[in-house]
Amino acid sequence: MQDLIDFLQTNSALVLANPVAFASFAVLFGGGGFLVGRYFLTERIANLESRIARRDDEIVDLKVRQTAKKLGLPMVPIARTMAVDEYDRPAPFNGRLPERRRPDGPSGPPRLSDS
Repeated sequence: MQDLIDFLQTNSALVLANPVAFASFAVLFGGGGFLVGRYFLTERIANLESRIARRDDEIVDLKVRQTAKKLGLPMVPIARTMAVDEYDRPAPFNGRLPERRRPDGPSGPPRLSDS
């Protein structure tokens, strides 16, 4: 910055003699530098925006997977368990146990007595 100030001090007579030319060159070079910088940064901005969009999609996918894990069955089966849904629920208990065969009894189905 000090070099620029020294340059302007040494050439102040030239700048003061032609202020219109100095201002026009300043606007041309300043505007040109702005446009070139904007052109090169546009690509970088577009790259960053696409990365943000991709990250947003990944976040949505991870949230969907996390809720699916909470709702789904475990991947490793647990010993002596079974999946029960609304159609596989056992019948309500009516106060009587179901009839079971006795190990010392007959091998056929239970018979009703004729008394």
